Amino acid sequence: MPVNEMALTPRAIRLPMVEIFETVEGEGTRAGFPTVFVRLFGCNLRCVWCDTKYSYPPAEAANTMTIDEIVAQVESQYKAEHICMTGGEPLLYGSRSAALLKELCGIERIKDVHVETNGAIDLAPFLSEIGSPKARYIMDYKLPDSGENDAMLHGNFALLRPQDEVKFVIASDADFDFAVKVLAAYPTEALALFSPVWESMPPAKLVQKMLAAGLTGVKLNMQLHKIIWDPAQRGV
Repeated sequence: MPVNEMALTPRAIRLPMVEIFETVEGEGTRAGFPTVFVRLFGCNLRCVWCDTKYSYPPAEAANTMTIDEIVAQVESQYKAEHICMTGGEPLLYGSRSAALLKELCGIERIKDVHVETNGAIDLAPFLSEIGSPKARYIMDYKLPDSGENDAMLHGNFALLRPQDEVKFVIASDADFDFAVKVLAAYPTEALALFSPVWESMPPAKLVQKMLAAGLTGVKLNMQLHKIIWDPAQRGV
C-alpha cells in the first residue's frame, strides 16, 4: 500500500525538485537581493516563451527531496535572507507545496519567501492556511501571446494583498492592451509589474507605452539575471 504522505510529519513529505541555488533575485520588488531559489519540478502550463522548460515533462525530475532535506540545505549551505519558491509551478502539489512553504517561512533568519505562481492555481487555500507574514505571492498572469490565457483564474486578483505582486509578461501591443483591460476589470491590491519579452517588445517601447497610457501605478519589471548572465544559463 502506498504511503499516505500527508499522514507523515510535514518534514518527511517528499517533493520532486529541479534545483536549489543562491544568487541575486532577478525581478520584482526584491530584485538585486541575494536570494535562495528553491525550484520545484512540474508545471500545469506550457507557455510559448517559457525559459525553464527543463522544469517540466517530458523531462524528468532531477531528484526528489523531503522538506527536511530542503530546509536543511537552505539553512546550512546559504546565507541569503530571502527565498524564491519557484518552478515550474511551485504550488502544483497543493497541501505538499503548502507544507514546504510553511517550513521555509519557519527558518529564523529568513525575512521573505516569495512564491512565483502562474495564475492558474487557486490561491485561496494557501492564503487561508499559511499565516506567516513572510509568505508573499507573485502571480504571473499569462497574456494571450503566451498561449495559456484561457487557464487564468481571475478570482485570484481579489485575493492578492498589498505585499503581493502580479506580473504581466508582454510580448506585443495586443498583450499590452489586454493587460491594461485586465487590471481595469479585476482590481487588486497587489503591485502590478509589466515585463517585456525583449525579442518582440523592446523595453524602451514598453516604457513609452506605459507613459502614454498613464499607468502611474504599474512598475516596469526588468529581469536582471538576463542582463548579468546568458539568458539560457541555469543556476543564476
